Amino acid sequence: MLQTRVIPVLLLQNKGLVKTVKFKNPKYVGDPLNAIKIFNEKEVDELIFLDIDASKKGMEPDYELIKDFASECFMPVCYGGGITNIEQIKKIFTLGIEKISINYFVLKNDELIKKAVEIYGSQSIVVAIDIKKSLMGKYQIYDHTKKKNLKTPFLEYIKHIEELGAGEILINNVDLDGTQKGYDIDLLKQVVNYVKIPVIACGGAGELKDFQTAKKEANVSAVSAGSFFVFQGKHNAVLITYPKYQELEKLFGET
Repeated sequence: MLQTRVIPVLLLQNKGLVKTVKFKNPKYVGDPLNAIKIFNEKEVDELIFLDIDASKKGMEPDYELIKDFASECFMPVCYGGGITNIEQIKKIFTLGIEKISINYFVLKNDELIKKAVEIYGSQSIVVAIDIKKSLMGKYQIYDHTKKKNLKTPFLEYIKHIEELGAGEILINNVDLDGTQKGYDIDLLKQVVNYVKIPVIACGGAGELKDFQTAKKEANVSAVSAGSFFVFQGKHNAVLITYPKYQELEKLFGET
């Protein structure tokens, strides 16, 4: 396995895969189980599934769908969406999922991270943090359920998440989501330099070089993307793909 993980982030809505641009206008891109089969063949490092409606609509995680994911995937899977309590986390892990991602509910009750870490260990808990610039150009935490920025200082919040015991932080830049314009390297540098736990870059990757830049300039532990893995060509035709292992080895200088 590569030292720098390269992770497809797949968004779920109504049991299907969708892709957004700046967290808006979800476009249907296919069946998640079909995508899993393709990624199995490509020997992907890890998959992240995020249900974009569950928290927003106060829905329970779709356990039947999660069970299907776990049974089909040959690689570790992280699931996020609608998680609000320890009982749900227990059920998800029982179904065979290796990691859970918590986002929205942490803004309301950060004790859930602490409890989950005590029971299941830091390695199983990822906290996804959405970041969006204010009108003044300042980085701020973004609440995707209320569609607004929060005034909490974002670096202090991220440090607090680390202190609660989270094993990884997924930093998702809302302004770059689905744009394929490249990661926000300045943002990633700030986060990586402020915490000691692994940071996953998300939001903006459009070509292999973007992965290399995030690793080389920001020293992230992992890179992730959505559009890069499901769209191809200037017209964004749906084609699920993943780079060859040797190509990634060369890209990160891990040969």
